[in-house]
Amino acid sequence: MLTEHVHEALSQVRQLQELVLDKQRFGGYSGPARALSGTIALLVSVFMTTSYYPQNSKAQILGWGGVFIIALFLNGWALIYWFLNDKHVNRKIWRLKPIMDSIPPLIVGGALTASMISHGFYSGLFGVWMCMFGLTNLASRSVLPRMIGLVGVFYIACGIAWLISPTATLSNPLPMGIVFFAGEWAGGLILYLDERRYLSFTRSQTAEDELKARNHE
Repeated sequence: MLTEHVHEALSQVRQLQELVLDKQRFGGYSGPARALSGTIALLVSVFMTTSYYPQNSKAQILGWGGVFIIALFLNGWALIYWFLNDKHVNRKIWRLKPIMDSIPPLIVGGALTASMISHGFYSGLFGVWMCMFGLTNLASRSVLPRMIGLVGVFYIACGIAWLISPTATLSNPLPMGIVFFAGEWAGGLILYLDERRYLSFTRSQTAEDELKARNHE
């Protein structure tokens, strides 16, 4: 009898642990989508250095705008798929609340980008974009693995270094591609490993519950 009570108490503790973990964790950001976005950024940056791509500021800005749209589509699609199909989310709109934390850095970054382009200050754009991505990572660290904070620091450090560099220029897109490739692959890997750990945890709990149910029969 005592053994059964102990097992029941342990089961309740595990269920509570799983509930807390599920509520603290935000699974809407896709690791593979981030890694793919980083790869695309690197490939496009390499292509923009070739003679096949127009070597002027307008073309460079349009190229990076295309990268942003593609990345937004990939990550947005992954987010929508997670929201519609994850049984733990159950299409509850409040589960999308952590996305709001990322919006202010994006708005500020967009405003700075528009201002710098309108004034012809192109050389600092890469720095602003790196800092913007760094702030979005830091803003999400409370609902994502804490290692995401290091990715944010990496982006901000690179952004500041670019902004104060006397050799910063829009005409060399390769540094931007390398930074985003490294940052998005690091962030994607962190999210992917966290997802695998979470799935392993939930599966082990399910297996334990099934085994206990059979033992009680």
